[in-house]
Amino acid sequence: MSDPKSVPAGRWRLSVAPMLDWTDRHCRYFHRLLSQNALLYTEMVTTGALLHGDVARHLRFNAEEHPVALQLGGSEPAELASCAKLGEQWGYDEINLNCGCPSERVQRGAFGACLMAEPQLVADCVKAMVDVVAVPVTVKHRIGIDKTESYEFVRDFVGTVAEAGCNTFIVHARNAWLKGLSPKENREVPPLRYELVHRLKRDFPQLTVVVNGGITTADQVSAQLQLLDGVMVGREAYHNPWWLVSWDEAYYGAAPSTQTRETVEQQMVDYMLRIAAEDGTPWYAVARHMLGLRHGLPGARRWRQVWSDHKLKATDPREVMVLAHGAQRVVA
Repeated sequence: MSDPKSVPAGRWRLSVAPMLDWTDRHCRYFHRLLSQNALLYTEMVTTGALLHGDVARHLRFNAEEHPVALQLGGSEPAELASCAKLGEQWGYDEINLNCGCPSERVQRGAFGACLMAEPQLVADCVKAMVDVVAVPVTVKHRIGIDKTESYEFVRDFVGTVAEAGCNTFIVHARNAWLKGLSPKENREVPPLRYELVHRLKRDFPQLTVVVNGGITTADQVSAQLQLLDGVMVGREAYHNPWWLVSWDEAYYGAAPSTQTRETVEQQMVDYMLRIAAEDGTPWYAVARHMLGLRHGLPGARRWRQVWSDHKLKATDPREVMVLAHGAQRVVA
């Protein structure tokens, strides 16, 4: 069973959210260059993809990514248990169950946010996973579904699932509207209600409670950490990744980072060359994740344009880096 005592203190203090099509292994490698301590999450991987698909494609990751958590999507306890075991065998530090995604495709699979309406099923899923892995099993969820804005709904959900052995809850502080809104609108239209997440922590002081949703500044992070165990940052971490460089010093007591944008870019080019040699991954599949590296700086737009120029796909990434910084193309 998962033993919360075996998990390092502060594991969930700062994390980067699981984001579909974004937080793949290349993105996580990039984020790890910026913060040594932040907890990183995979994109959601469905149980079907693991049980009937290419396991290595979905689960392989770079050793540098630790601590890294696998987020699963599913609603069958036995299937989730099998996939959790796979995740542990592949070396993930945590297994997270998605109970927050509102997309219609996910709903058709009977998992994601719609699972919040079935807390006992979620508890059964959690128990099935907890029984077969030694790493923590956590749940990411919303504060409610549709327009039901009852605190009791999310309180009872957390209480039921906690009894099954889940000690850590990552709470997106918005309702999920299952009909009428796109996933993008579900991140923006339902109001943020952080006070409900704070109330959960007061009612369940023994649990680790992490807040997610709408957090884009250091001041917001600091304010939430006064009341909660952790903060999960989503799109801001992706679009403005240089923010992560400050996290180790600000939230983990580490020495100031010596990284510069230029050293990170060089390390990413080295990584592009390494994985191209290992498995043929093209450099542009990696570069797309670092396009926010120079966010807010003069010349950032031109730099992004070079790194995302499809005409350069056959060019060595070392040469692309030279072009991105405005130098003349070197002719061999």
